Amino acid sequence: MARVVVLGAGVSGHTCVSFLKKWLGKKHQVTVVSPNRMYNWIPSNIWVGVGLMPKSKVVFDLVPVYQKAGIEFIHGSADTLFPEGSEHETRAFVTVQPDGGGEVLNVPYDFLVNATGPKLNFQKTKGLGPDGGHSLSVCTPDHAVHAAEALEQCVERMKRGEHQKFLIGTGHGTCTCQGAAFEYIVNLEFELRRRGVRDKATLTWISNEFELGDFGMGGMHIKRGGYVTHSKVFTESLFAERQLRWIKQTHVSEVEPGKVYGETLGGQQIEETFDFAMLIPPFSGVGLKAQDAGGVDITSKVFAPNGFLKVDADYTQKPFEEWKAGDWPKYYQNPNYQNVFAVGIAFAPPHAISRPLVNPNGIPISPTPPRTGMPSAMIGKAVASSIVDMIKGAEKPTHSASMAHVGAACVASAGASIWKGSAASMTVFPIIPDYETYPQYGRDIDKTFGEIGLAGHWIKHILHHMFLYKAKLKPFWSLIPE
Repeated sequence: MARVVVLGAGVSGHTCVSFLKKWLGKKHQVTVVSPNRMYNWIPSNIWVGVGLMPKSKVVFDLVPVYQKAGIEFIHGSADTLFPEGSEHETRAFVTVQPDGGGEVLNVPYDFLVNATGPKLNFQKTKGLGPDGGHSLSVCTPDHAVHAAEALEQCVERMKRGEHQKFLIGTGHGTCTCQGAAFEYIVNLEFELRRRGVRDKATLTWISNEFELGDFGMGGMHIKRGGYVTHSKVFTESLFAERQLRWIKQTHVSEVEPGKVYGETLGGQQIEETFDFAMLIPPFSGVGLKAQDAGGVDITSKVFAPNGFLKVDADYTQKPFEEWKAGDWPKYYQNPNYQNVFAVGIAFAPPHAISRPLVNPNGIPISPTPPRTGMPSAMIGKAVASSIVDMIKGAEKPTHSASMAHVGAACVASAGASIWKGSAASMTVFPIIPDYETYPQYGRDIDKTFGEIGLAGHWIKHILHHMFLYKAKLKPFWSLIPE
């Protein structure tokens, strides 16, 4: 009997473990280690954050789901990998600190999948974040609830005739996940209109993007209405129609109560005041360590400096112009320990997708690569497929899900009303630009497009219910695509 251990139960980890158990059945053991027993459908945190959906609609308890499926669940946090075993344990294992304390567990494995996701690195910017800081977030359900409560207070002030300033975007020069902040600001604008207080609000977007619509993917050319346009124009038009101000090419260096300090790509110091600030933090690895059989630290052999796990990517340092789509991993397998994989945000990207830029003061101001949502789920399923085949005798991974060979769809809602809402629906193929295959735009323009309308908003609602159904492993769940 083989034992597969998956660290993390987010979108990628939960997808991976669900397919592992489905395909391996009772003959092999599948174990999940997670500090959080509640599954969160993160895309809908946006609606929680504007008060249009309760937290209970975006989370559910994983334990009964896993019990019914025959999946072992360990409620705790992984600490150190021992991929060669130790002096007292010949089998590879990972140490786990149980939730609530207690004796550290040694959890052995034949295959291990790192799906821990990111650490929300609020501390990289002084004063950033809802926990001891002065800004809000929608990265977790509790953060989103806090944001909704703060919004309600602002709305009450506006109803009394007070003007309120909203600042939405990224809280550091190296942030990713601009898409979440983008969706939040357009939802916020819709909600203020719905509540009849839009005239009492100034909404400002602040971002590390070189141009609007970069989204950490270097922007994209999209086909819309028979014309090809850049996502910069698409996004600027959307913002202009909704009277949203924007500040780009900016690193937020400090957040004080009611005030943000920043540096621009040109090196200028800026200040922005606010009554409500929702700023996405930068991400890093969660801090896993690794030791060899003799107890020597090999963390740098297994993990990149940012804490994400090294996989089958080309990490060679080279100029931006020499980066290629082929640098990106196919199988998400660690090159030194071939029974160790990483999925979703937990794998170390070989390089940025957007051009790295540094201001005259040495501050990096450009987005890091997004690895969330649809790509995370596809990677989780591919890794599960490879592990199943390797357990059955394959010598190497059999299923790839390179972000340079797959596309992604994104539906960013702009209001949660069934009849009056809208959504920006975008597809991109491939995710990583490939100028060797598509020399003009880097992507297949016939498969990369964007539209704004009510139909996309309906799709967003359908996806919310469909993917929660799938995550609960309800009948025929595996037929629902990633």
